[in-house]
Amino acid sequence: MRGPVAPPQVPLSASRADTFRDLVLDSVERLERHWPQLADVEFMVLEVPPSVPGETVPLGGSLPAEKGEPARVVVYRRPVEIRSKNRDERALLVHEVVVEQVAELLGLSPESVDPRYGQD
Repeated sequence: MRGPVAPPQVPLSASRADTFRDLVLDSVERLERHWPQLADVEFMVLEVPPSVPGETVPLGGSLPAEKGEPARVVVYRRPVEIRSKNRDERALLVHEVVVEQVAELLGLSPESVDPRYGQD
């Protein structure tokens, strides 16, 4: 009798992309407790940013709401993974990127969005 190596709720069954998405969602949930207006923001994970010759590779981006479209925050998975050595570093970097992009959308400093920003 053959079956899966691990049940679906065990981390082994999650892909790297799924695990990364979960890190972004965890970060968003932490911020939504203090910033309920983030419920109207669409958070996305994309593999890589568009290529712009001569510019550094961004880890994230944001777009304000316009023409009936919600505001968006994007986190780029591959650049973040390349800059982090392990899951803990990745979680910290994901949170910093999300905080920075939310701060940009709200017109605030990252420290205003999350007082622990940059302290970990």
